[in-house]
Amino acid sequence: MIAFTAAEIAEITNGHLDADAGITPLTVVTDSREATTGSLYVAKPGEHADGHDFIGAAFSRGASLVLAERAVAGPDGVNYPAVLVKDAVLALGALAAEAVRRIRAARHAAGEALTVIGITGSAGKTTTKDLLAGILAPHGTTVAPQGSYNGEIGVPLTVFRADTDTRFLVIEMGATGIGHIRYLADMVKPDIGVVLGVGTAHAGEFGGVDNIARAKGELVEALPATGTAILNLDDDRVAAMRSRTSAAVLGFTAAGHADGAVQADAPDTNPVGNPEFDLILPSGEPDLHVSSQLIGAHHMGNLLAAAAAAFAAGIPGRDIAASLSTQAAASRWRMERTERPDGVTVINDAYNANPESMRAALRTLADLGRGRRTWAVLGAMLELGTDSIREHTAVGTQVVRLNISRLVVVGREARALYVSAVQEGSWGDECVFAETPDEAYELLNAELEPGDLVLFKSSNSVGLRHLGDRIALPPQTPVPAKEGSELL
Repeated sequence: MIAFTAAEIAEITNGHLDADAGITPLTVVTDSREATTGSLYVAKPGEHADGHDFIGAAFSRGASLVLAERAVAGPDGVNYPAVLVKDAVLALGALAAEAVRRIRAARHAAGEALTVIGITGSAGKTTTKDLLAGILAPHGTTVAPQGSYNGEIGVPLTVFRADTDTRFLVIEMGATGIGHIRYLADMVKPDIGVVLGVGTAHAGEFGGVDNIARAKGELVEALPATGTAILNLDDDRVAAMRSRTSAAVLGFTAAGHADGAVQADAPDTNPVGNPEFDLILPSGEPDLHVSSQLIGAHHMGNLLAAAAAAFAAGIPGRDIAASLSTQAAASRWRMERTERPDGVTVINDAYNANPESMRAALRTLADLGRGRRTWAVLGAMLELGTDSIREHTAVGTQVVRLNISRLVVVGREARALYVSAVQEGSWGDECVFAETPDEAYELLNAELEPGDLVLFKSSNSVGLRHLGDRIALPPQTPVPAKEGSELL
């Protein structure tokens, strides 16, 4: 982390230094439980709790300074050392922006470069981020987000893990409204921007798909003329973004041929569902074959996007192809495959869900399940607004038309999916509605048989990823406690 004194933090954030312990913070945390000796604790108001209520806990664990919106006194009546600001989240962003600026300046003075790569899209951001970081790491110190840290809190926390020895800084950028990605891009000043796709995730919050495209395109608008925009040519809305940037444009496509683009020649999946293709780069390097360890043909675009971004960053094609062929899923609950000792195969893809990713996961289930009994355990896709019933209905219809053997729909928010499957002709025990994950667990635990293939898919907060973890355990194995709350 770039070191900031308390006085510098106050100046950068336009804050007031209420007290100074005289210790330069060593880390930045937004969860008091993660505070250690020398931490800067950011006390932000939250949806369910106010960080100011945990300032004492942070200092008891070693925090030396708090970034807060009001002063808080300790048991002795003396205020904790603090920089007081109007908005702790915006102050955190300002501090991250200054950290990036200082890293660039230090590396430039040393005759070296910092390459910042931003990644956005309605689906595939985390997988693409993981793949790209894996390609880049052997070529220089690489910092990338933990999990899906991709918002106004997660992006600064990623930045604070970088230092003057960082060669590549990979930033995942999520959004739930117009202007969010512009804010993140202004913070980190990306050199390369990757747009994976425009789908219907968060359509309700954005007010429609056109607004999603407008928001995702903010990344390429923020690129300098010396930068590179990596665009998915298989998505018309993304391809149209070339008119919104002054940067060079490098497209990628898994569906056809495009001069000068990164392409997949002879794309296919092997019997266990791993994508395979010959990688075509603008440099014309020959014999670049990719045999991925990821599961599902829908990852073809993520693999090509990572390849294109790495190529733009100057990585040789042979290194790109070799890395893509050895990397498995690095983040949890993304087509995570577990083979139980009794012969049941579990695919846990329930970190998030939208109509596009749901359809892709179900197609993969159908492809992998030929000759096996297949189970789709599905929960709600959230934040779809007025399109929710229509989109859940379409998924229920798809399940039946793909000849998935058994459907278990969990939770009332997904009931339209169950109703549509029944109306499409899935009757009796082929289609079951469960009110809760516990109810679904009892059904699955009783009825799964050796050779079955079961997919779990839902939006994150529905919690089916935890149900998938329970089912992935061998029968009669005690269930571990759930992991702590995530910072997204």
